[in-house]
Amino acid sequence: MSDQRIVALSGRPVEDLTVQAVRDGEVSLPDLRIHPAALEHQAEVAERHANPQLAENLRRAAELTVLGDAEVLAIYDALRPGRSTPAQLTRLAESLAGRGLPRCAALVAEAAQVYARRGLSA
Repeated sequence: MSDQRIVALSGRPVEDLTVQAVRDGEVSLPDLRIHPAALEHQAEVAERHANPQLAENLRRAAELTVLGDAEVLAIYDALRPGRSTPAQLTRLAESLAGRGLPRCAALVAEAAQVYARRGLSA
């Protein structure tokens, strides 16, 4: 990403996101959300520094940028032990995969199996 402009999820250059722009009402919520390319860049840096788990977390976060806050929080809540059955988590994983979020889908599918095996399901 070093050869690319850094932009917010809205596409607005980060250098345009100033305190004055906020005061003038020129900044909206999408201007403050991170762009998936910025998260991918951070993942690449994590990999170069021998931190593959962080890199994978950042790539899942990049996938989540297409979802609204309420849905991200619902996924988080569904993944809390005792909140979902394996079948519910499996359906959630299938939904995420069907919407182009394969890394998130894989995590939720794995959680369904692990929770069932360890007795952490609802």
